[in-house]
Amino acid sequence: MFDKLKDLGGLMQQAQQMQQKMKELQDQLERLEIVGASGAGLVKVTVNGKNETRRVDIDASLFKPEDKGVVEDLIVAAANDARTRVEELVQERMKSITGGLPLPPGFRL
Repeated sequence: MFDKLKDLGGLMQQAQQMQQKMKELQDQLERLEIVGASGAGLVKVTVNGKNETRRVDIDASLFKPEDKGVVEDLIVAAANDARTRVEELVQERMKSITGGLPLPPGFRL
């Protein structure tokens, strides 16, 4: 009986440690800045690790009225690049916390 309680106590302690690590990861991700780029670096979008857009940087050479559609497409491409980089980073960091155990489908921080 006491062995089962001891095992349960150890399991609860591990769960609390994992929860603390998850909180620390969330805090780290919020402070991170990841840059996505497109158009050979003419358009850059900076997001944090929670996929919140922080900045957009557009090279001045792109400011011509006839290029409006191109610039808009480049912004979308840069934002998508940044989002992909964030997702890869989060997956990498989550593996270190969970010991490589797969997370349930659709699980997000």
